[in-house]
Amino acid sequence: MALRDQLRIMVVDDMSTSRGLITQALDAFGIRNVAAVADGKSALEAIARSPVHLVISDFNMPGMSGLQLLQHLRQNAATKGTGFILITGRADRETIETGRRLGMNNFIKKPFTPQDLRACIEAVVGRL
Repeated sequence: MALRDQLRIMVVDDMSTSRGLITQALDAFGIRNVAAVADGKSALEAIARSPVHLVISDFNMPGMSGLQLLQHLRQNAATKGTGFILITGRADRETIETGRRLGMNNFIKKPFTPQDLRACIEAVVGRL
């Protein structure tokens, strides 16, 4: 069974258009086990019910930023090993360094192409 058939991914973005574009790209890669939520709190609740291998999260969201979500995941024994990719429109040095310090596995800067997303994911989980 291919990695893409086993991989469980959570997409977290407050913009429905962005969630749709990411989930469409994942579907085009053959990744079918994808959940999508609009905020960090919903992501934590959903992951507690159904663990995932990888979280792809927007940085700038109301209530809980992508980095705050990452921090919550890393502080929980059950989710500390979950892969994490941050999506950001402002990939400034401070944001990226903070993400790496918190345990971010990779990041991708907006705007990006499906090919960019695939390369970003494969750098974390291996060839799809």
